[in-house]
Amino acid sequence: MLPRFDRLEHVHIVGVCGTLMGAFAAFLRRRGIKVTGSDQNVYPPMSDVLASAGVTLYSGYRAENLMASGSKPDLVVIGNVVRSDNPEAVAAMNGGYAYTSLPEAMEKLLLLNTRNIVVAGTHGKTTTSSLMAFVLHRLGKKGNFFIGGVPQDLPFSFHVESLEAGTPFVLEGDEYDTAFWDKVPKFNHYLPDDVIFTSMEYDHADIYPDFASVQRAFTGLLTRIRAKGRLILCVDDPQVAKMAVHAEVPVITYSSGSTSSGIEADFRLGSIRGLADGIMEFDILAKGSSAVLETLRLKIPGKHNALNALAVWIESRELGLDLSQVREALAQFKGVKRRQEERGEVNGVLVLDDFAHHPTAVRETLQALRLKYPKRRIIAVFEPRSATSRRKVFQKDYGLAFRQADATFIAQPYDTSRIPAADQFSSEQLVSDLTGVGHPAQLMPSVEEGVAQVTRFARPGDLVAVLSNGGFGGFIPRLLEGLRGTSG
Repeated sequence: MLPRFDRLEHVHIVGVCGTLMGAFAAFLRRRGIKVTGSDQNVYPPMSDVLASAGVTLYSGYRAENLMASGSKPDLVVIGNVVRSDNPEAVAAMNGGYAYTSLPEAMEKLLLLNTRNIVVAGTHGKTTTSSLMAFVLHRLGKKGNFFIGGVPQDLPFSFHVESLEAGTPFVLEGDEYDTAFWDKVPKFNHYLPDDVIFTSMEYDHADIYPDFASVQRAFTGLLTRIRAKGRLILCVDDPQVAKMAVHAEVPVITYSSGSTSSGIEADFRLGSIRGLADGIMEFDILAKGSSAVLETLRLKIPGKHNALNALAVWIESRELGLDLSQVREALAQFKGVKRRQEERGEVNGVLVLDDFAHHPTAVRETLQALRLKYPKRRIIAVFEPRSATSRRKVFQKDYGLAFRQADATFIAQPYDTSRIPAADQFSSEQLVSDLTGVGHPAQLMPSVEEGVAQVTRFARPGDLVAVLSNGGFGGFIPRLLEGLRGTSG
């Protein structure tokens, strides 16, 4: 049995620097709850969030951390990155502590009565859930949200304003597993009322052996939609379109307008136009009509972001929100940290940080940058760091995705010690594939040498897009410093 939420005085979090865990820790502190936590990988932006929130952080995992602050935690929350032999997890499970995963804590402590809007899919979860939460926030609704990133427009990634029945609760629906003792997707715990389902591709090769297992995971989410809910489904992909049969609630479809599924969506994108100052404008059309139903503007570029905004517009419409206010809110949205985030411009070279690591995300991100920065030469810098990108499952796909850039620099994969040699991604092969078709590409043996390579290559007017889902050894601040050294 978990203690009641209103009786929590001290929570200890194992793996506190994960994006979701850190956001949860900061939320607890704002509610006046003492929070301690431990981790072994600490880097911004989450380290900054934790520091400003007042979380007591321990570096490294030790059993004594549970009592290091002088009081016994009422609850120990164990992150999904934590293994079963973790000394703090072992101490909690064997020492009579109440313990749980974060998704289970959400399910049992927060989500029972709220209207839960779960944004799920291989791509677009963070941006779409941030857009939805921002719209509710700007329109003054008592909206709650739990986002697996750091929105630039919202003060927090995790916010609870009201747990009254029917209050919207926006959740980023992660398909990664919950905990070492609970090997099901996190979103299985989120009690969905409304689901926005953006896309479905093979990913997370460390826990999903094949695409069929990914399909089963998302099927489980759709079958869990509560009776008065709905499914908002992107039907660009025929595999995603087929998932509609698993929902026993009304289904509203949307698309880019040119689908391979052969389905005419209820709502689709019309013309997409790049305006001044990087603004993107696009039209929305209804099924069976060529008339423009709505025109929206976004500060974040790319067809994929137009689709994300379309899904949010549909959900807003279904919630009965004022669509003129929704239009204004979407136009104000600045984006999410580490999603096409401008980190600095030195000597005419603009450096961006982006989380893209799946080849589809790489391709869509680079295409979006073309739309927003049409006059700049685009240099892509890639660290294969995710569980999937460190494996060779998408070896050839990356060779196609990075052709969207003008030049590419590839780091060695991050820590392949637990991946069999035959299954490891080859950065050397990717460089060879790219140079073989005339695409400028270089291998970066180390972060230090990579910074030097990119600094020598870049010239005023260039855009350097650094793609990694981790800290990348501080590559971006080092690059900015290196570029400063080229002045004069």
